[in-house]
Amino acid sequence: MLIFAKILASLGFIVAIGQLSGVVSAQPQPAQPLQQIEIVRLDPRFDKLVPPNVTVDRIVSGRRWVEGPVWNRKEGYLLFSDIPNNSVVKWQEGNGTSVFLKPSGYTGKTRFKGLEPGSNGLAFDPQGQLVLAAHGDRRIARLETNGKQTTLVDRFEGKRINSPNDLVFKSNGDLYFTDPPFGLPKAFDDPSKELPFQGVYKRSKDGKLMLLTKDIKAPNGIAFSPDENKLYVSNADPMNAVWLAFEVKPDGSIEHSKVLFNATLLARSKPGAPDGMKVDKQGHIFGAGPGGVYVIAPDGTHLGTIELGAPTGNVAWGEDGSSLFIASNQSIYRLRLTTKGAGY
Repeated sequence: MLIFAKILASLGFIVAIGQLSGVVSAQPQPAQPLQQIEIVRLDPRFDKLVPPNVTVDRIVSGRRWVEGPVWNRKEGYLLFSDIPNNSVVKWQEGNGTSVFLKPSGYTGKTRFKGLEPGSNGLAFDPQGQLVLAAHGDRRIARLETNGKQTTLVDRFEGKRINSPNDLVFKSNGDLYFTDPPFGLPKAFDDPSKELPFQGVYKRSKDGKLMLLTKDIKAPNGIAFSPDENKLYVSNADPMNAVWLAFEVKPDGSIEHSKVLFNATLLARSKPGAPDGMKVDKQGHIFGAGPGGVYVIAPDGTHLGTIELGAPTGNVAWGEDGSSLFIASNQSIYRLRLTTKGAGY
């Protein structure tokens, strides 16, 4: 998120250095030298997920602020949001990038006054249609086959939601999403903010909307454990930079919140905050956070970090399920790992 992108940093311990293809350029920070891309190994379990000889390939560069990567398994391409450019961009091996959808998050006729008009999180629904967290329009939208967008959620109890950030589908078709105010021009202090809280919601497949919690200051990334018994939500608050775990009840609501991993100290010295995440088939969390991607075991142990030295927004599994795509600042990176994403 741009609102946290100016937290500057540099933690000093380095355990192992990964290989990098290409020159790193991560704005709004200046271009980083190659040694800024590092693999920090803290636990032997990490080596079973991220091989010692892993290569970090930069496959996209020169965007403005990238987010929400998602892999189209049927047609074999990656989509991601370029939020300031109000676009969804397509990347395909051998073909490079092209604009897939513009506008992606703000369809108004007047100039958007903030920094983040475009879509943020992206997901494919069970029918294979693209669903977008649309910042500028303050809604969850579905892209139809005719190219038009259908609003799925834009209000809670008659009031406009803030600016939905990230989303995930449960296997039964229910949609879960976070709603911080980062897409509003003045964020928490925006005069157009109608709700006095930042919510996490469930939209059931029949269209009913349920507020799951309003107790997280800056709910951001969201993901399920492989068995869907736990819901993970990140809090992009530098003063309480945590990944939370909730138990999922039979009706889809959540209870028994606990802190899975606390990165508040790291957020004081590294750029960014806990953001988007995905889970592998063994339940490990790969979560974008301060300065890179944190690998967290289901028991909350921090196994290691893919240090990118820049604000990092989100990740996605793709290709055969063992490729991890990372949206970090202006660039998209790819690592081929020895684990696979949940559902592969």
